[in-house]
Amino acid sequence: MADPDSQAAWTTLDCGFAAVADVFDECYSAAKGLIASHEIPDFLAAARSIGKLGRGAEPLLAFLEHWPDVVRITGLAQSVTLPSVMAAIQHLQKSPNGPAVTPLLQTLGAVATRLRTADALQHYLMLLLDHAQRTSGSIHGHHITEPSPSLADFLAQAPRLLGVVSLAGLRRWVDDGIRLHQAHPEKQRAYFALASPESRAILQREREGTLFADSERRLAQTLTALWQDDCPLVPYSTAFADKPLQPYLAADGMRLPDALLPRAGIAGLARYRVMLAHMAGHRRWSQPLIADNWSPQQRLAVETLEDARVDFLLLRRFPGLAPSLLALHPVPADNACDPVNESCLRHRLTCLSRACLDPAHGYADLLLKEYVARFHAVLADGPSSTRAMADLALSYVTRSRRQSDQLANVYFTDTEIDYRDDNRHLWQFIEAGDEEDSFAPPPKQADAEPAGLPPHHYPEWDAATQAYRPDWTAVYEALHPAGCAADIDRLLEKHAVLARRLKRLLDLLKPQERVRQRYQEDGSELDLDVAVRALVDLKSGRLPEARINVSHRTNGRDISVLLLIDLSQSLNGTLPGSNQRILDTAREAVALLGWSIDQLGDACAIAGFHSNTRHEVRYHHIKGFSEAWDDTVKARLAAVEAGWSTRMGAALRHAGRMLASRRSEKRILLVLTDGEPADIDVSDPQYLIDDGKKAVEELSTAGISPFCLSLDPTADRYVGHIFGKRWRVLDRIERLPEQLPMIYLNLTRRSMR
Repeated sequence: MADPDSQAAWTTLDCGFAAVADVFDECYSAAKGLIASHEIPDFLAAARSIGKLGRGAEPLLAFLEHWPDVVRITGLAQSVTLPSVMAAIQHLQKSPNGPAVTPLLQTLGAVATRLRTADALQHYLMLLLDHAQRTSGSIHGHHITEPSPSLADFLAQAPRLLGVVSLAGLRRWVDDGIRLHQAHPEKQRAYFALASPESRAILQREREGTLFADSERRLAQTLTALWQDDCPLVPYSTAFADKPLQPYLAADGMRLPDALLPRAGIAGLARYRVMLAHMAGHRRWSQPLIADNWSPQQRLAVETLEDARVDFLLLRRFPGLAPSLLALHPVPADNACDPVNESCLRHRLTCLSRACLDPAHGYADLLLKEYVARFHAVLADGPSSTRAMADLALSYVTRSRRQSDQLANVYFTDTEIDYRDDNRHLWQFIEAGDEEDSFAPPPKQADAEPAGLPPHHYPEWDAATQAYRPDWTAVYEALHPAGCAADIDRLLEKHAVLARRLKRLLDLLKPQERVRQRYQEDGSELDLDVAVRALVDLKSGRLPEARINVSHRTNGRDISVLLLIDLSQSLNGTLPGSNQRILDTAREAVALLGWSIDQLGDACAIAGFHSNTRHEVRYHHIKGFSEAWDDTVKARLAAVEAGWSTRMGAALRHAGRMLASRRSEKRILLVLTDGEPADIDVSDPQYLIDDGKKAVEELSTAGISPFCLSLDPTADRYVGHIFGKRWRVLDRIERLPEQLPMIYLNLTRRSMR
């Protein structure tokens, strides 16, 4: 830890876990980039507490890796979210359910991705603590002495569950599971692990309605296409609300409910679109007002008329929105409210709003009709303004005022317009003493550059459950340290004969950048020979050749290749009958391949990977696509060393992410490995093989062509399962320098035009 700040933080953490020390610099750097500087001590204090729970390094690693993402996703200060998380951890730790702390922290980042807000996260924590309380057992009936049999299963499935149902639906699903199987631990465990048909059927039942998570992309595209507005969309939970909550405009984006049921014949997605259009209209046409001198009744009237103005302008701009919007706007009965015993202001204003939008409203009240006409007159020449609607609303409230408007018994039936937001954005408050806030604070010292890149989290496929473990692996990427570039030059001199043979082959394969195509009716220039003959034919009375132009086509190669090298400990073994390490032979082969690709002019990147549990997958950049094959790249290749294990799926996904950004016609991921996927925290050898197979399928779906060259003589039993038909086993490792470039040439020959 070269950074003094990182050293001080490590001292504060007071941790003796070597696995945490290996990744602390990167995790701490990510935390500093996302957490306010004055809250970093609280972050370290929480990490220290988790590290002292006596549950090993796993919960601490999970917290350090995922907590910065939780802060980023919720968009709120750490002080809003961390106390509830730590309270839940302490509650579990003090009970027999202490082992559940680890799965809670392991899935916290993925859960926050689905919930997105601090309130929803707090509700989720309340839900799991309630689950723990109700499913834990007691021998004597007074104190909890037996842990919940299903809490760990529930936490493991929580990200998947929240991708299917809303938080409210999840709570009902949990209640049903506890009610049905509270006295049967095995059935309870199967229910919360989604292993029983009954559990999946009840979950499907709770999937009623439209989830925000399923519709977010389409809604964002609608907002961009129709309004040229890139305001973020953020869901809020309706699970623990005592009353229906309205959408609202906040500093972090448009807040929408996390799930919507059909209403009045309008589907959930259409309801989302009406809500979105109404708030987008406010952002386009509304202006804030000073609220301090307005009574609650006056503010209610202004909000209602301003909402009606926005809806009227929406229908003027998008007439096709009318069926959905009018179906969702309530139609209060004309004389439904008793003006003697009830406050009827909400009823009168809702009737006025409906009448302003619906010419066939049918209301007989003359004052209402007068103000509907005045409303349309104000908007006849354009969108008008919020101030004009405020004047109209004050005039209506004054003329329609009744003594009963002050009664506490308010008439609410058919007055809730749930697609409209709560209008908090319309009001500004002037409070005593806020003049000081108008002065800009003194500039603060710029933060130091982060010491390392934050981890990239990738899912991992669990074939036993046929589901992904979200954010299960942490991939740390960095430039590989440099060595001596002359070492690579000496390796190339060692294979000078092979290099000359490759050079002759490469000269044959090297593309000609421009090839002439003659006899074209349309082209970039005139073909003088053909044009002269055509002129002679024309003067001789013969039909001249009309195709007198020349065009050009590119005869190049549009290829991007990423060579991914397995740098696990097994590369330190020696060749049979030789003292040379397999790693040295691989370095020679990669040097020849890099030189060959440079001769061809293809875009090439080289990287290596190895792993030390799922918490530390190291991805080393040796050559980037934009870098030339020069001494800088050679120096990095010369310094490559091997160690640790082979968590191949995570490395494949990260390499695929690099290649996916390339716009080449053909994208190739060439994997060089000498063993099967394995890691020290995985006991089942088939687990990582199945995950590697799933990663290869993901690459193929993304248009990337993976190919594996294995140096393991026993690879036949697993490499085909991972890579299908795109692999080859090299029995004689000493031939690798010769074979690796040839394999690449064979892979790319078909892509030449």
